[in-house]
Amino acid sequence: MKREKRHSCIEENSASPVNLPTIKFTKLFINGEFVDSVSGKTFETIDPRTGEVITRVAEGDKEDVDLAVKAARKAFDDGPWPRMSGAERGRIMMKYADIIDEHIDELAALDAIDAGKLFSWGKAVDIPTVARLLRYYAGAADKIHGEVLKMSRELHGYTLREPIGVAGHIIPWNFPSSMFFMMSAPALAAGCTMIVKPAEQTPLSALFYGHLAKQAGMPDGVINVITGYGPTAGAAIASHMDIDKVCFTGSTEVGRKIMQAAATSNLKQVSLELGGKSPLLIFDDADVDKAADLALLGILYNKANMFPLCDQLNDEFRLKCRGEICVASSRVFVQEGIYDEFVKKLKEKAKDWVVGDPFDPRSRLGPQVDKQQFDKILSYIEHGKREGASLLTGGKPVGKKGYFIEPTVFTDVKEDMMIATDEIFGPVMSLMKFKTIDEAIKKANNTKYGLAAGIVTKNLDVANTVSRSIRAGTIWINCYFAFDQDCSYGGYKMSGFGRHLGIEALHKFLQVKSVVTPIYNSPWL
Repeated sequence: MKREKRHSCIEENSASPVNLPTIKFTKLFINGEFVDSVSGKTFETIDPRTGEVITRVAEGDKEDVDLAVKAARKAFDDGPWPRMSGAERGRIMMKYADIIDEHIDELAALDAIDAGKLFSWGKAVDIPTVARLLRYYAGAADKIHGEVLKMSRELHGYTLREPIGVAGHIIPWNFPSSMFFMMSAPALAAGCTMIVKPAEQTPLSALFYGHLAKQAGMPDGVINVITGYGPTAGAAIASHMDIDKVCFTGSTEVGRKIMQAAATSNLKQVSLELGGKSPLLIFDDADVDKAADLALLGILYNKANMFPLCDQLNDEFRLKCRGEICVASSRVFVQEGIYDEFVKKLKEKAKDWVVGDPFDPRSRLGPQVDKQQFDKILSYIEHGKREGASLLTGGKPVGKKGYFIEPTVFTDVKEDMMIATDEIFGPVMSLMKFKTIDEAIKKANNTKYGLAAGIVTKNLDVANTVSRSIRAGTIWINCYFAFDQDCSYGGYKMSGFGRHLGIEALHKFLQVKSVVTPIYNSPWL
């Protein structure tokens, strides 16, 4: 009898092939210095590989946020950063990027031990992308222009784009390095100062970036890092009367609270990137083998080593192995003509994924970030089984310690099941079938979210029709996670508003001022 292939798991107690990072910074970073919290409290940060404590980190609260805002406010109102030429700001940002490049291994290791991200992928992709993002916005810093207006009467008018002021950045745990700079890099280029609050699950790399900013010559008070919890430090940022803009990436539920706090305080501007339940539509003419690879990439990317997959795909796909898990293609719709073949292929490929230590190069899938997320994902898997979905593959924890879960695929999923409606934020795919293009569009839009979508087809007419019909901020055709620093992304509907990346991200940290003077005795208007 042929033995069924199971998910592989690297031996739990095998030694990591690299030296684990030394934890150098655990205090708050305020006004260019590392300081204890006012209360003296600390909290544990946990290694998701083992469930063990890495270290204790300063627990910031309202009083600490007040100190950080005071430093950022002084740096903006009286300091050199917003008064520098854009070229000078860009020069310091370029140096910041160079210093990050010098610490790639250490930063990738911090995100691996703190967030469970694969070390090899962090070294090759995540941290180098951070440096490139800084350089992109450094290049934009001296290209911030207003425009001259053609007025309708004897007036001369022009606009200025000015930095919005002090920004508060509340970043998630899934991409601690990338999200730090998706928010801070355009704000720096615009001339803003800021307070960054990393997720309580992943504080370590953010504190290191504060240290490196100081080394790069960033003036004191421009970047401040407050570690702590959302309901305390995060809430203090959202409601602070001296913060001019708040940016948040996370759940829709917390996004509502951020908006409420902003509205009841000083009506600060808000940018939100929230939940997603993104669809991937695979049509009958698709290459089934590549479509299965894309479907797995779409749901497993963030904790996955994509090098083996990128080697299997052609150059076009290889260049596009980039992304954020908030846009995970957790709902996969396959046209009925290839559905059975696709299911067989997906099951075969999913079981090739090796789950294990993010420092081990053999691992293709690392752990979930913490026990709460681990338990939440397993709870959704049980919901799916109780509601009548069929477990095609996966569905179980891996190993006796840490927060590892098998890649999980459900078939026989109905659109009103919890696994098809709720954002699970884990390696759980809902696989469904459709007949016609109109049905596919209707199913894709049957969600309160609208962050992204994927389309796999060789028919340009189908691609154009479907891409213009899905209500989502980003549509990928025959690729997934095709991010680029010059291409903005963000949500429709309850996935939020405001954009990361591209020039749109720079503009959200600028406000437009109109300046008008009268014209006397001009021969023309």
